[in-house]
Amino acid sequence: MNRSVNKFPATLLLADGTVYTGTSIGKIGTTTGEICFNTGMTGYQEIFTDPSYSGQILLQTNVHIGNYGVHATEEESDDIKIAGLVCKNFNVPFSRKQALQTVQEYFALNNVVGIADVDSREIVRHVRNKGAMNAIISSEAKTIEELKAELAAVPSMEGLELSSTVSTKQTYFLGNDAAPKRVAVLDLGVKKNILRCLVERDTYLAVFNCKSTFEEMMQFKPDGFMISNGPGDPAVMPYAVETVRKIVEAGVPLFGICLGHQMLAESQGLKTFKMFNGHRGLNHPVKNIITGQCEITSQNHGFGVRMEDTLNHPGILLSHVNLNDNTVEGIRLKDRKAFSVQYHPEAAPGPEDSRYLFDDFIQLMN
Repeated sequence: MNRSVNKFPATLLLADGTVYTGTSIGKIGTTTGEICFNTGMTGYQEIFTDPSYSGQILLQTNVHIGNYGVHATEEESDDIKIAGLVCKNFNVPFSRKQALQTVQEYFALNNVVGIADVDSREIVRHVRNKGAMNAIISSEAKTIEELKAELAAVPSMEGLELSSTVSTKQTYFLGNDAAPKRVAVLDLGVKKNILRCLVERDTYLAVFNCKSTFEEMMQFKPDGFMISNGPGDPAVMPYAVETVRKIVEAGVPLFGICLGHQMLAESQGLKTFKMFNGHRGLNHPVKNIITGQCEITSQNHGFGVRMEDTLNHPGILLSHVNLNDNTVEGIRLKDRKAFSVQYHPEAAPGPEDSRYLFDDFIQLMN
């Protein structure tokens, strides 16, 4: 495979004024978003297509991106969701026989702008020390002053509602309609593998738009509700919080993942907060406090649930905790059939240590 691509100068400008220069990847153009880093060593295509990355420029810590090409079976949504990519080595030729196209072709097809040939380790250290911030990538002939002016107009991720931009527009169904259990999925930006994990456990799914009401979803006569992952600030999603509150009050089994975890927390009066950097990667250690076992998890979130609120709530049990920074990773309601985790048990990509949570959900519906 000897495919090559013309390279042009590209610039990465951070909100604190730091500038990096490299070469263009993907489409020639300009893009903006909050820069965040993912420490995963593999699974770049699943990461690119994760709806939770909407509005974010992805900084990959792994040195090589693109070396095994792309394949349609490794997409977590219908198209690329990241706002842009920053990496060290952007490999156009790929080594995997089954790959269908190069990442360059994939980016060009999806109008993704990025920058390569930068010191990604230095940028990660900078962002890790300074905290998450907005950034702009450009491979166009623009001055630093012009880029600063564009970047200044980009809204902060804090206070930004994004689920409505990635959620399904129409209700759709998955699985065998004769399956013994029916699950209504509130799509806040759901990953395909969450749906696969449910279908594999013999459930019939109806996937609803994020602003669907409790009453609309109950017409499906579900045995349980899945509240999915998704992008944006959980504190500005009263529509979803109200829906989750009604589900809890009705006593129907509920399982929340990532943003869905934050929606369950907000529905019970727990507050969420913007993290300094967030958790994004495939090797985050989490302890299950109930069983005492530890699991290595896949994570992607920039907001968290306040630990103080969780411990002080009489109706909530802290079920999982992050072993790196002692943040809330899971909760259970003591008097309702509802639980949630901050991380991604479907793990695409990532380890499968936490897949048991889907079995717990099925058991809860039984």
